[in-house]
Amino acid sequence: MIYGTIPGVATPVARMVMGVDNQDDLTRAAPLFDDYIERGGNCFDTARVYMRGGCETLFGEYLTKSGVRDRIVLIGKGAHTPNCTPEAARSQLEQSLEALRTDRVDIYFLHRDNLEVPVGEFVDVLDALHREGRIGVFGGSNWSLERFRAANDYAKRTGKTGFTVLSNNLALARMVEPVWAGCVSARDPEWLRHLEDSGTALFAWSSTARGFFTERGDPGLRDDAEMVRAWHAEDNFERRRRAIALAAAKGTNPVQIAMAWVLSQPFATFALSGPRSIEESRRNIEGLSADLTEAERDWLDLRRDTL
Repeated sequence: MIYGTIPGVATPVARMVMGVDNQDDLTRAAPLFDDYIERGGNCFDTARVYMRGGCETLFGEYLTKSGVRDRIVLIGKGAHTPNCTPEAARSQLEQSLEALRTDRVDIYFLHRDNLEVPVGEFVDVLDALHREGRIGVFGGSNWSLERFRAANDYAKRTGKTGFTVLSNNLALARMVEPVWAGCVSARDPEWLRHLEDSGTALFAWSSTARGFFTERGDPGLRDDAEMVRAWHAEDNFERRRRAIALAAAKGTNPVQIAMAWVLSQPFATFALSGPRSIEESRRNIEGLSADLTEAERDWLDLRRDTL
């Protein structure tokens, strides 16, 4: 496992984050979570919207039975559309904490943004929850750079705590169309410059483009409508070809090269992953050993023609 540091989070955070969004049976999930922790993992991603709170309930039961709460970094998310309001952020957090059987989350994200709500109203409620000790550091998931900056400008003007973490998409493959409604990528150059300049930590979802760098991303396969809509583009196919070539040269696989691209950015990045088996989780963790030079990173992203 490799770790990163986030100001305001007391312990180093595993850069491979375990998502619980697809777990509905504790007898199957607990061995997966245990194995991740045994391999050095310590960060779990939850959200109120996942299975309508069912994933939080399952993970809360796991925390109670395993006794690992004080050893992990817990991410919570709330106020997903259509309930993306400051009031829902507070009420849903209370529901989340009850389901998770804990009194706080270490990292909190607004799961979506609502352009009809002034950013200051979101900052006000999150700052209050932070002061109450219910959330640690906080930020937005699927937020535009304009709104993210506006939130921090408001926090600075009013002496409140601002957004220090972000959870947008970032992957070697460019998201052609949003995977889900309201999804936002941090892949454009202005976002990337801001992340580097501001020291904002990025928790990247769909960090390997939802299977695009496996056989599922073959340009000749068009039976997966989501894959075609969200990722099929000629520039992405070229990135995929380069990832395959570099993986062969390094004795690894293209998925690990794609993961390494995300984790090799010149700012703090953390990759969210929701493995469905211990084997898949282990492959993800093994992929952390793939290192890229700056030249390799740029070549993969078509910023240079040759290595």
